[in-house]
Amino acid sequence: MTDTNQPPRRRPLARRRLALLGSVAVIGAGVILAGPLAGQMSTSAFAATPTAQSEQGPRGFADLVSKVKPAVISVRVRIDGASEANMLSRDGEDPGVQPFMNGSPFEKFFRQYGDNDGPQPRQHQMITGLGSGFFISADGYAVTNNHVVDHAKSVEVTTDDGQTYTAKVIGTDPKTDLALIKVEGNHTFAHVDFETQMPRIGDWVVAVGNPYGLGGTVTAGIVSAEGRDIGNGPYDDYIQIDAPINKGNSGGPTFDVNGNVVGVNTAIYSPSGGSVGIGFDIPAATAKQVIAQLKDHGAVTRAWLGVQVQPVTGGIAESLGMKNSAGALVDEAKPDTPAAQAGIQAGDVITAVNGNAIKDSRSLAREISGMSPGSSVKLDILRKGEAKTINVTLATMPGEQKQANAGEHDNGAVPGVPHLGLSVAPADQVAGAGSKGVVITAVDPDGPGAEHGLKSGDVILDVGGKSVGSVSDLRNALSAAKSDGKHDVLIRVKTADNTHFVAVPIG
Repeated sequence: MTDTNQPPRRRPLARRRLALLGSVAVIGAGVILAGPLAGQMSTSAFAATPTAQSEQGPRGFADLVSKVKPAVISVRVRIDGASEANMLSRDGEDPGVQPFMNGSPFEKFFRQYGDNDGPQPRQHQMITGLGSGFFISADGYAVTNNHVVDHAKSVEVTTDDGQTYTAKVIGTDPKTDLALIKVEGNHTFAHVDFETQMPRIGDWVVAVGNPYGLGGTVTAGIVSAEGRDIGNGPYDDYIQIDAPINKGNSGGPTFDVNGNVVGVNTAIYSPSGGSVGIGFDIPAATAKQVIAQLKDHGAVTRAWLGVQVQPVTGGIAESLGMKNSAGALVDEAKPDTPAAQAGIQAGDVITAVNGNAIKDSRSLAREISGMSPGSSVKLDILRKGEAKTINVTLATMPGEQKQANAGEHDNGAVPGVPHLGLSVAPADQVAGAGSKGVVITAVDPDGPGAEHGLKSGDVILDVGGKSVGSVSDLRNALSAAKSDGKHDVLIRVKTADNTHFVAVPIG
């Protein structure tokens, strides 16, 4: 969802305080330039005299801004408000038009500028939103955010010289929040290229954008961090910058000292909706790959392994006898998937893909999704302490993955497995629990099990790599782990349709 022309006052977010730069109050065309740069200083000259530059500081960004500013555009979209009913914007606010939630930003907006009673349930409202973008080709292909053009009925772009053109959406990718648009007609535009290397932490950045609809605004800062996970999805790998960016900067580019794009503005961290110096960019490597597929096919096709994984925590690493808490722990290899067909098992730890080290589950997701369906990859895994290499032929990722969440149950303090503070029963004796494992029927709220997220209704499938089907099986497995000197035991748990591992202390 994009910003309105007159963005309403935003209420503080109760949880993450993350705001996509184009929702309800979009942030606008932004361009970011990284590097201590200035003037006509070359990259090689800069690298050769870091001490001198550090002492002198940046000489200014005027030359660089004049070079890249013509490629930055403002993106204006019109959206049928009725089609946006009950949708949540990417920053957690509810911009629905039919019906309005009490206290929603649009309710306040329409009460102030429209009907005092707000819009009627079946009334159609055309909402205008503003965002940003940048040309990547002379014939009018431009990059912006998916949330800027999502559900747009029409798209217009305004260039730096004030000219306005009609554009059409070529393709979008909600998973990375990227979109490709193209100006209609035969025109020639200034454009920019993607950088092939990541910027360094500490590099200067310059943002040129359309905050609050002002247009052509330039701000400066540095690259603050890399590899940020903001909870947006499995492919989160954002560049964090402190160049001030605000509503209206969504979809704007980030450049290095040579005028190449290193990132695309997407989100900010903000208690109030305005900049507090924490912004997030999609890396150029990700954007380049996604945009290429959108241009060729109008959509993104990702490779798929077919595993449910989780990060390797310190407790899990200790229970598996690993020296480092790195890799992706396989909770389950889904049936009839490349992983299952290749023999990957629950409890395997994937440590590398084609020789590239896997740091965590997000790292695995990014590595696999960047490959082509049908390609063959080598997975390095640890299975019960033994290193193995498995060849897997990847498939095409299904369009939708149905996720199920476990229902909430009342917790009781019933002894049964004193080590964990759990009461259990064989799964085949509990309706709907299946035929394998033991069902948790009650949880001591002060016990280790509750502390590590185990709930009534969860099914324990195995403990320490040993299958359990009764209370005695569970107790014996826990006793064996303790006798082996384990401080933590690894438990595989089924919750609704998903499985995962939990490392629970038993010492």
